[in-house]
Amino acid sequence: MNDGKPNWWSRPSTAPEAAKIPSPPSADGGDDGDGDFPLPAPQPPAEGDAVVEAGAGADAGTTEVSDVSRPAPEPEVESAPGPEPEPVPAVLLTKEQPADVPVADAPQAPAAPAQPAPQPLHAPDEYRTPPYGEPGPWAPAPPVQHPAAPVPPQAQAPAPPQAPGPVAPVPPQQAAVPPVPPQQGGTAPWMQYDPWGGAVGGVGVLPAPAKKSRKGLALAGALVFALVTGVIGGGIGAYVERNGGLTTVELPQADGGDTDRAPESVAGIAASALPGVVTLHVSGGGSSGTGTGFVLDTKGHILTNNHVVDAAESSGDITVTFSSGETARAKIVGKDTGYDLAVVQVTGVSGLRPLPLGNSDNVRVGDPVVAIGAPFDLSNTVTSGIISAKERPITAGGEKGDGTDISYVDALQTDAPINPGNSGGPLLDSKGRVIGINSAIRAAGGSGDGDGGGAGQPGSIGLGFAIPINQGKRVAEELINTGKATHPVIGVSLDMQFNGDGARVGEKGKDGAASVTPGGPAAAAGLRPGDVITKVDGQRVHNGEELIVKIRAHRPGDKLRLTLTRGGKELTKTLTLGSSQGT
Repeated sequence: MNDGKPNWWSRPSTAPEAAKIPSPPSADGGDDGDGDFPLPAPQPPAEGDAVVEAGAGADAGTTEVSDVSRPAPEPEVESAPGPEPEPVPAVLLTKEQPADVPVADAPQAPAAPAQPAPQPLHAPDEYRTPPYGEPGPWAPAPPVQHPAAPVPPQAQAPAPPQAPGPVAPVPPQQAAVPPVPPQQGGTAPWMQYDPWGGAVGGVGVLPAPAKKSRKGLALAGALVFALVTGVIGGGIGAYVERNGGLTTVELPQADGGDTDRAPESVAGIAASALPGVVTLHVSGGGSSGTGTGFVLDTKGHILTNNHVVDAAESSGDITVTFSSGETARAKIVGKDTGYDLAVVQVTGVSGLRPLPLGNSDNVRVGDPVVAIGAPFDLSNTVTSGIISAKERPITAGGEKGDGTDISYVDALQTDAPINPGNSGGPLLDSKGRVIGINSAIRAAGGSGDGDGGGAGQPGSIGLGFAIPINQGKRVAEELINTGKATHPVIGVSLDMQFNGDGARVGEKGKDGAASVTPGGPAAAAGLRPGDVITKVDGQRVHNGEELIVKIRAHRPGDKLRLTLTRGGKELTKTLTLGSSQGT
């Protein structure tokens, strides 16, 4: 039956069935599959033997062997009909099958003389496309498990008695496949797999075990590597974060750049003014103190507060330290208690830098200011702020108790920090010009004015007061020229115990003298005892101290317009200020 399978893989048929199989085409061409491997020429049968057709005998009793030269066909002898012999299982032989494999003892016909098999002109190509009848380039089969010992050949069943006559030769029993010796290197060659073939030596052909995939091992290795590197990396990162890195830390920093500053800035003002500011250390009379001053001219005159140098009036010592660190001894030129100003002078010092003087009448509330001094003996300290108020009447001093040491100042108020040691230092405007002399502060919880000469050493609370430079200039000139300063006066004695609003002219003066000096400015203007002065040049005054402050803010000879009340009536008087010698 032709079912599309190659007929050399068909199992052997019995003799009657083989006779029904049509003979294949001749070996010299055609579709027998031997075009590349020709069979040896058939030998003539021996005398007396029956002639059997080559096609039928070949198909009936021969097992096809791939890639092996076929042996010469044995002549067959016709025999009487009898029981069919058992089919012999087909055995797939390898190329290494020896030609002299022993077979089972059976009567065989005499073999024809061996003829040399014709060899192909070229080596067979296992991947060529063969003609029908030969095995093609099938995929290699899985490996075959070889038995450890050769399988003994199956016993041949005894042949039944046959009738006399020509006897057909019994097909030779295939010998067991001997174990294939391992090739060099210790491995046995693989055998080809026949899907329709039977067992080899009674043992089934087992498929080769599948190779273990290494993808799983590679994936596991990659995961382990990632885990290890992650742990190491995390440890290194934690160490770097906690210890600031593995190398020396170098922080970023801006380059030198331009160090110049605008002249109107605080830095520019300080740079230009500091060479003209000095620190004074005063000792004498069992006391000592520190204050500040600034240079007025190239002759060595320095302006400061009277309370700074008061201890060295009789036999004291004054040391002046410049911003460059150079020091010099100084002496008092003149001082005035009522204005709280003094002038000292140094000699033998070159390169003095006088500070320019401004105009305090042009100052407005809110103008920026810079204060320079030595608070708590910290030389060349610079602070800044604004003008908080103008014409603020303050009094300072009064430690003697007789009123001779009280100073009356129509002051500039500033929030620039001023502390003990700033007294006598300059208060500068935005152009670096002196507009005031820092003199007093209002301390928290204190009832008096001053820069903190008491035991409590109060500090700044943002209420600092400076003598206007217009007043300081006039007093400084008088002190340098005459050693004394003059005070403007109106020629009256005030009742300092009056509790009403305004300054009241007393009924009696000191030591029972007249309260209105005869021939003085007040008498000439028509003032009388008991008059209450409420305004000076239109500015309100609330007590006698404020009236003194307003009067001392002017020069002797200036004209003043006074508003007063007398017997319930308001009167206006104009007078010219007189002069008195200060102390």
